[in-house]
Amino acid sequence: MIKETNVLTLYTDGACQGNPGPGGWAAILIIEEKEQEFAGGQRNTTNNQMELMGVIQGLQAIKTPSEIRIYSDSAYIINAFTQNWIKTWLANGWKTATKQPVKNQNLWQELLKLIQPHQVEWVKVKGHSGDKYNERCDRLAVAAIP
Repeated sequence: MIKETNVLTLYTDGACQGNPGPGGWAAILIIEEKEQEFAGGQRNTTNNQMELMGVIQGLQAIKTPSEIRIYSDSAYIINAFTQNWIKTWLANGWKTATKQPVKNQNLWQELLKLIQPHQVEWVKVKGHSGDKYNERCDRLAVAAIP
């Protein structure tokens, strides 16, 4: 667990109409009570890709090594780190425990590169449960769907 002082907070979300289909991603970066919002979309994507893009785009806005608490309602992302799926994938040459290729490998590799200089704590938030920033991220991601 990282200490409370000087921790950056990053909320992320992704949305998709159909899966695959058009999708959107969003991130809210909170630094010392100042909020920055980011959002974007793609015409042909998946929900998991948009969830990953939210984290990637939010991290790209952080220019110096930092302590970051990342909140997501995506079990796909949170479990990859908290249940060590990433370590297994890397040890297996980007294969799952069932020896299948890891989906979205390019996005996972980009995410790993972006978290490298940071100390990150991954926090699962329940989607659509009234969390102010999770709800805002969801609205931004849906609005960004092309």
